[in-house]
Amino acid sequence: MEPFTKITGAVAPLDRVNVDTDQVIPAVYLKRIERTGYEDFLFASWRYLADGTPNLDFVLNQPGYREATILVSGPNFGCGSSREHAPWALHDYGFRVLICPSFADIFHKNCFDNGIVPAVLDQDRIDPILAKAKANPGYELTVDLESCEISDSDGLRTPFVVHNDPATHDFRRGCLLNGLDDIALTLQHEDKITAYEARHTIT
Repeated sequence: MEPFTKITGAVAPLDRVNVDTDQVIPAVYLKRIERTGYEDFLFASWRYLADGTPNLDFVLNQPGYREATILVSGPNFGCGSSREHAPWALHDYGFRVLICPSFADIFHKNCFDNGIVPAVLDQDRIDPILAKAKANPGYELTVDLESCEISDSDGLRTPFVVHNDPATHDFRRGCLLNGLDDIALTLQHEDKITAYEARHTIT
């Protein structure tokens, strides 16, 4: 997993609550066995009309938002099915940061395992960001995980957390900074694992 320290990128405003994983990546696209190649299916039921043409009313099909790397949305993002394909699709599209008031628990955990920063901000701090992004396509934010601060060129500076529990925030922030998923965390103890296996080899 690639380490994350800081990014400056365009913001896509998805001003909706309870965005569930079936909206993020509809079930019909879950037949692939690879972990990549889901970008074209992200928000498919919203991005495309029934005939397969782009829905120009959807934010990601509008100029200024198509290359966004930061997604701002409402509370309870990622609710519904626990499918890990949801963060896969978001990551494949190019999103590196999600800014929301809250995330569904399993989706939240899956973000950490796939190198996406789930920045938690109170709604009253998100509302001005949504307003700026809607009014100014191409509006950019800088998200600094080392300082845990979100800023823009207009003077906005606000702290954020990746988890409301301080101990979990510190742990998950460290994992993202160092590019550690669950497997990489386990392999930090490879010498102990190897020693254990050597003591318990069946002959």
